[in-house]
Amino acid sequence: MKKGIHPDNYRMVAFKDMSNEDVFLTRSTVDTKETLDVDGVEYPLVKLEISRTSHPFYTGKSKLIDAAGRIDKFKNKYAKFKKD
Repeated sequence: MKKGIHPDNYRMVAFKDMSNEDVFLTRSTVDTKETLDVDGVEYPLVKLEISRTSHPFYTGKSKLIDAAGRIDKFKNKYAKFKKD
């Protein structure tokens, strides 16, 4: 491999799935300002909306949790057209 083209700041980073609170550690160069304490060690924190522990493809569940509220926004927008 070529020398001098790869980043030098690889470090352990905590990734947290916000839909089910799952945390996993891996090496990354991602910049973040938040930290998380895992087993007494403080790691930089990256928050995810979805990961392998909550994605329908990996879990086998067909329903995806709507974290951004898009379904509610849609229902509110089109509520005026609802027939009673």
